[in-house]
Amino acid sequence: MLKTRIITALILAPIAIGGIFFLPPLGFALFTGAVITIGAWEWANMSGIEGQGGRVAYAAVTAAILYGLLNVPAVLVLWLALAWWVICFLLVRSYPQGSDRWGSLPMRALMGLFVLVPAWVGLNHLRTGSFQFGDVANNLWVILYVFCVVWVADIGAYFAGRAFGKAKLAPRVSPGKSWAGVWGGLTAVGVFAVIVSSLASASLTETLLLVAASLFTGLVSVLGDLLESMLKRFRGIKDSSQLLPGHGGIMDRIDSLTAAIPVFALIITQLGWLTTGHW
Repeated sequence: MLKTRIITALILAPIAIGGIFFLPPLGFALFTGAVITIGAWEWANMSGIEGQGGRVAYAAVTAAILYGLLNVPAVLVLWLALAWWVICFLLVRSYPQGSDRWGSLPMRALMGLFVLVPAWVGLNHLRTGSFQFGDVANNLWVILYVFCVVWVADIGAYFAGRAFGKAKLAPRVSPGKSWAGVWGGLTAVGVFAVIVSSLASASLTETLLLVAASLFTGLVSVLGDLLESMLKRFRGIKDSSQLLPGHGGIMDRIDSLTAAIPVFALIITQLGWLTTGHW
């Protein structure tokens, strides 16, 4: 299993790096749109759509929505995404109570659109907008930063959870997660934000704001993971798909990012570090 995971990672890493860091904005939009569309194909299964025709149709509808949003103000979508993740917090906290209100196939399918579409909008907003933080004005760095926030939070949570993880975070949703993991992940994110601020020659105010934005983003990323876990548990499946040998599916790899990206993009836009750009 470990060998399979490593081989898959070695194949996917250059594809991901090339797609994110070496494509022009339109190519970036198409590449990320393809990833989100595959994620939609997997979400269709989590929604209860078992037939391949239905899953492909759901993915096609998602792709069409992405295309239709090309000229829609990104900030509007990002505000809606923030409201959605507040709702998700309530859903995850109360599970399994309340599942009768969202457990139908149409509702779970709609939830997938609320998760996937804003993630794509936020990612492309980061790619096309004008960015400035300290001495850094490269959009690719801010994209890498939000990815790193999620990864650092995961790593911090893993080690803190293993060492101190007795109190469970959401045992009815994801028994393996603990409060110690959350605090360990957020501590790691805070340290990471301070280091990045120093490297960017940011002011004290900018540093404090970045730490606060990163901590909130790291916290929301946990919610993204928990939401997918809740949907899979309700559906009775372990992975979103078997598309990535040893890793499960695309959604299993990007669940935290779907929450973190739109929230972080909205925060730094409101702080004035990112302004709306053009394709």
